Amino acid sequence: MTSDTAIISILKEQVKSYKTLHDLLKKERACLVDMDAGRIEEISKEKDTVVMRLRLLEEERQRLIKKFADDNCVDVNINLEQLGKLTGNIIFHDLRSQLLSILQGIEEMNKFNSILIERTIRYIRTNSSFFKSFTGESMVQSSGVFLSKET
Repeated sequence: MTSDTAIISILKEQVKSYKTLHDLLKKERACLVDMDAGRIEEISKEKDTVVMRLRLLEEERQRLIKKFADDNCVDVNINLEQLGKLTGNIIFHDLRSQLLSILQGIEEMNKFNSILIERTIRYIRTNSSFFKSFTGESMVQSSGVFLSKET
């Protein structure tokens, strides 16, 4: 497999993994709205796995780009647009567009989910403060231990 074909293969895997991450963020949003803590935890673990996969794919992409640059005597910092022009393969342009679109969607979804998380935390704190207001200084605090005294 030539190095540009290998780069295309890695880029396709990255697109697929970023789509998976985007889908997980959509599910996370729904769970945040429903306040489904258990499902949010599951999704968080799935996101961690996808992010780890994306890191590995990115490292491999960088390695392949470096190999391509060395083999073709071009700058190591070549981008996908330049790579497409150099190889004459328009798929690099298409993959670049897909990646930009997905990454923009992920960024927007992250911002929205962050707002939902902040509101949820505020809601929980407000409710917690409300319930704490019933345990004022004048009320006797029990230790949770029940002692029996026989006479």
